[in-house]
Amino acid sequence: MSNPTFNTLSGILQKDFHVAPEVIAPPVALAELGLDSLALMEFVFAVEDAFHLRIPEDKLDPREAGITLQRLCEVIDALPAHSPPMQTQPPALAHA
Repeated sequence: MSNPTFNTLSGILQKDFHVAPEVIAPPVALAELGLDSLALMEFVFAVEDAFHLRIPEDKLDPREAGITLQRLCEVIDALPAHSPPMQTQPPALAHA
């Protein structure tokens, strides 16, 4: 899978949670990424911040067994407030 949503999730996992890229794949359950329950919640918060949205609890509970990265991508892409990920670098300031 290669899409912007998955790529953003992968980047967050690698940069912020030090998950090895070789274990990050769409069918991998969040519980299999080696993150404890607190880290899983922090991951969801980081994802929400990156996409400028809030994931309703009824759509996804990261502590629930079997929630995969693919499912998380589907939830994000289906939300009406879905925005492109935030830029990692601030835009250049315009000079007057």
